[in-house]
Amino acid sequence: MGTIYAIANQKGGVGKTTTAVNVAACIAAAGYETLVVDVDPQGNATVGLGVSRENTPGVYDVLAGDIDARDAVRPTGVERLSILVSTPDLAGATMELPRLAGSETRLREALEPLREDYAFILLDCPPSLGPLTVNALVAAERVIVPVQTEYFALEGLAGLLDTLAAIQRDLNPRLTVAGMLLTMHDARTKLAQDVEREVRSHFPALVFDTVIPRNVRLGEAPSYGIPVIHHDPHCAGSEAYFELAKEVAARG
Repeated sequence: MGTIYAIANQKGGVGKTTTAVNVAACIAAAGYETLVVDVDPQGNATVGLGVSRENTPGVYDVLAGDIDARDAVRPTGVERLSILVSTPDLAGATMELPRLAGSETRLREALEPLREDYAFILLDCPPSLGPLTVNALVAAERVIVPVQTEYFALEGLAGLLDTLAAIQRDLNPRLTVAGMLLTMHDARTKLAQDVEREVRSHFPALVFDTVIPRNVRLGEAPSYGIPVIHHDPHCAGSEAYFELAKEVAARG
């Protein structure tokens, strides 16, 4: 049975999509069948893997119960990496889901059969703690929390951890934090060094050893619709995500 990871943080611009796409690509490169589920209405993971957002069905249709998730999955240009896409109508799910009975468990129920087909399923969450993120956290077993090494890095983390604890208590007792991931790190600046030290001191057991650097190639890759390891496999960003994938696998 495959393991489901949610990539979550209610702050935007911290590297959730970059992490979801590139960790998935590294796992696929290691020989495992891998699935990315784009739960974000912005659809950046979909575009970042070179797949059109206009092609239905997608996550919205699965959540609405209109189609089986297996029938909505499509291949990407990366071997052993598939995607369940975000289409434009997913934005409406934020309003519609709370009105549906058992709405919090819809994604979990839809993805359960796919765990037989994929060793790893990664859920790219929107930058909020709304119904779509809750659905992803209820579906997941592990959570990876990207944290940008900037001034407001710790802002909101306490609230996110409180939300995770509430979901674990009330809806998903198997949910655990796989780790916090420091992203967009510029080791040349004192600010980045201070933030890293502060995050590691607050959450010593949770922070991954791997740090994702600021890297031009990481920023370029989505414009080509490919993961960075296929854009420039030897750049600092690729090397960091390969190391992170190893660390994720080791933590289980």
